[in-house]
Amino acid sequence: MSDLRDLALSSNAWPFQEARALLEKRLKGKKPEKGYVLFETGYGPSGLPHIGTFGEVMRTTMVRRAFEVLAPEIPTRLFAFSDDMDGLRKVPENIPNKEVVAAHLGKPLTRIPDPFGTHDSFGHHNNARLRGFLDSFGFEYEFQSATDFYTSGRFDDALKRVNECYDAIMDVVLPTLGEERRQTYSPFLPVSPKSGKVLQVAILDRDVEEGLITFEDEDGERVTQSIYKGGCKLQWKCDWGMRWYALGVDYEMSGKDLIPSVELSSKICRILGGTPPQNLTYELFLDDRGQKISKSKGNGLSMEEWLRYAPEESLALYMYQKPKTAKRLYFDVIPKAVDEYLTHCEKYPEQEPKTQLTNPAYHIHGGKPPVLKAHLSYGILLNLAGVAHSDDPAVLWHYITRYAPDASPETAPMLDRLVTYAIRYYTDFVLPHKVYRKATPDEVTALTELRDKLKAAPAEERTDAQALQNAVYEVGKAHTETFPELRAWFQCLYQVLLGQDQGPRMGSFFALYGVDESVALLDRAVKGEDLAAA
Repeated sequence: MSDLRDLALSSNAWPFQEARALLEKRLKGKKPEKGYVLFETGYGPSGLPHIGTFGEVMRTTMVRRAFEVLAPEIPTRLFAFSDDMDGLRKVPENIPNKEVVAAHLGKPLTRIPDPFGTHDSFGHHNNARLRGFLDSFGFEYEFQSATDFYTSGRFDDALKRVNECYDAIMDVVLPTLGEERRQTYSPFLPVSPKSGKVLQVAILDRDVEEGLITFEDEDGERVTQSIYKGGCKLQWKCDWGMRWYALGVDYEMSGKDLIPSVELSSKICRILGGTPPQNLTYELFLDDRGQKISKSKGNGLSMEEWLRYAPEESLALYMYQKPKTAKRLYFDVIPKAVDEYLTHCEKYPEQEPKTQLTNPAYHIHGGKPPVLKAHLSYGILLNLAGVAHSDDPAVLWHYITRYAPDASPETAPMLDRLVTYAIRYYTDFVLPHKVYRKATPDEVTALTELRDKLKAAPAEERTDAQALQNAVYEVGKAHTETFPELRAWFQCLYQVLLGQDQGPRMGSFFALYGVDESVALLDRAVKGEDLAAA
């Protein structure tokens, strides 16, 4: 462990950089007085967990694991904190029994009936979805509920401190608001004793010692009630700063769109007497046109869509890569992400320990990447699905086991998963856009020569991808008049044989598909047959 720690101290992998800053700058190399380092991720349970939820928890977990390498003697905890006491402002579109929820707008989520009829409240239902979501990926975390903290009194001391610092908090918040909002703003949002709604109203009077606030209820009646035990909640920016102060949060990430909120919440945390957590601001995801992904617009790629076509590990890799750089998140990035993940896992066992710590697979798998057998790229599986003209995984496995006799669904479970993913992706995204063209007379001459060369290949070369690739090169170089550049020769093979502009290393493809089958495919192309047909 000491050797690993020494390497981690100089590693340039961003989780180690974040962990070092946390240990050295914030903690000064010491265990916090509370006895552990607290990592936090926040969740607004008015909707379902999504790809951003996964990214934030995955990235935070990576930093947490890196910290544990640097300081194994300091315990760590990760809170997944649900803001389930927020008042619901509008009825979500993707729920049943909307009228059940509509009748309770404005109330805390945990006091609204569950439209699904499975939990005590709408908030409890969505919290259960969050826990199930996180559990399905094996995250280690402790779920925390804002409702529980407010109503149990665990936030009472911090709420008293907010009351004591009320004027100072107002001084930093009011300049950030519009004129109309300033007239009614208060850090405290009282919960109406009559309607149960979370009210955004002006606070008319305060009693700091007794913890009381006075406000005008919805019916105009002047009400005085306690800020403790669930009598109020805080405006969210103040709530965030108060939570950091109350819990002693040491590390929390947030998206670029929340920079102003982080700055304001940090000021409030300091006013209360706390130290804001170390923050990593990550960039947002963009769609294929470079526009910010929006759930309301429906652009970009959802969590469910990614996981339909690729394993979660590939998405974890996408989250790992350059978190401070905006990245486009759409379907075309999936094959590349999968193949990069496979490559990282394949290289890991052969790397020096120092290099292993910069390998994304180390951080995705908490230092224990799997050993992948019978590695085949996602891209080549897509092409195999195309020429096999089948959506049956068993058909693809017929070719795979001939190419790699020691591979099977049992001995290569990741490859087995990829076969299913590749068939889905091919069917939904590749097949609809395939356009086969017939070869020109000059191209037919080259294709015929390649067919004959493969047909004459000795037995020992028929599964040798490099030997077959050499044969492809030889034919291309022999027809420079037709193909001035080898790229043109490969494009011919892709367009004529695979119906696309790009493709795999043809030697690897021929070895996997089988030389006899490849000869037959070339023969059909030479004869001008329709290769789109089985």
